Amino acid sequence: MAAYPFRTALVTGASSGIGEVMTAQLADAGVATTVVARRLDRLEALAERHDGITPLAADLSTDDGQRAVVDRIAEGDIDLVVNNAGFGTNGDFHELDPDRLADEIEVNVAALTRLSQASLRAMVPRGSGYLLNVSSVASFQPAPQLAVYAATKAYVTSLTESLHEEAAPHGVHVTALCPGLTKTEFQSVSNTDTYADQFPSFVWTSPDEVARCGLDGVAANRALAVPGAQYKVMVATTNITPRWLRRRASSIVQRG
Repeated sequence: MAAYPFRTALVTGASSGIGEVMTAQLADAGVATTVVARRLDRLEALAERHDGITPLAADLSTDDGQRAVVDRIAEGDIDLVVNNAGFGTNGDFHELDPDRLADEIEVNVAALTRLSQASLRAMVPRGSGYLLNVSSVASFQPAPQLAVYAATKAYVTSLTESLHEEAAPHGVHVTALCPGLTKTEFQSVSNTDTYADQFPSFVWTSPDEVARCGLDGVAANRALAVPGAQYKVMVATTNITPRWLRRRASSIVQRG
């Protein structure tokens, strides 16, 4: 059982995938956790399986949903906030549903920004706190056919690295968790189910590995937490690879 420096937490996107696994890990460590998602039934099922879970149903694509979570954070008793909610959309940009893309940007960018500010507004004055924003290795390079998703995650990583530096003098830890391919509901939601056949098993990381890397990373105040040796190497290589080559390679991989 892991021991963490936080006693209370709030996790968005907690009804499935990385958020659900992270909630279970926090519960196992005795961290009282408020869980946020649209699907109340899943949150209630999560609360039945683990002690110390408090459901908060909220749709983060809406102002009311964002405000409900901001108000909860503003109560000031949460040590760790995890911005995990987000989704992607696969396909040629010109053919995608513009309303879905707008919701994707709202959840991945606007909601995360609003909740991050609410978190630091509560944490900085008291001189302690932890903020973990879930990004992606897609944030380090273009991703044709996942163009909006990659762009939103580039924003998340850049914002989080900036906040890491801003918050550090105030005793607040801010970390971007940047996983690679991880088998969750993301594939079915983003219409990327074919990835399971397209990519070999060694490139996939487990939700447990990703969640633990994020929690350990924010506890240690790392600016970036990248799960898996293969992705650590990829991110390091990205920093020295010309942008044109990254674009071309990404296009070849995405289109198989």
